[in-house]
Amino acid sequence: MVEWECLLSGGSYEELVEAGEPRLVAGQDDDGCVVFAVSPRLSAVLAGAERSELEDAAVAWSLQRAEDGEVIGTETAIVILGDLAAFVGSARRRGRNVCCWVA
Repeated sequence: MVEWECLLSGGSYEELVEAGEPRLVAGQDDDGCVVFAVSPRLSAVLAGAERSELEDAAVAWSLQRAEDGEVIGTETAIVILGDLAAFVGSARRRGRNVCCWVA
């Protein structure tokens, strides 16, 4: 989530930490999972992003992950961000927040 927010909003990791993001909703349990709230800023950016912006961010994210040895194909990254943007947009229209479960 932090990578996406930095890519889409142009902010830095340090700025997010100073703003208290990402906000932990549920701590690590026995299986090592945590739940974070999608920040209001990321939520707004995702909901309002044009397809081209999402595609650019997905390509950059795919390249960043590859640098760390994690292969996420560009097309897969585009689908993930596109689906997430649609989900967040739907949640925002209903006045809901979105959380992200990380294993």
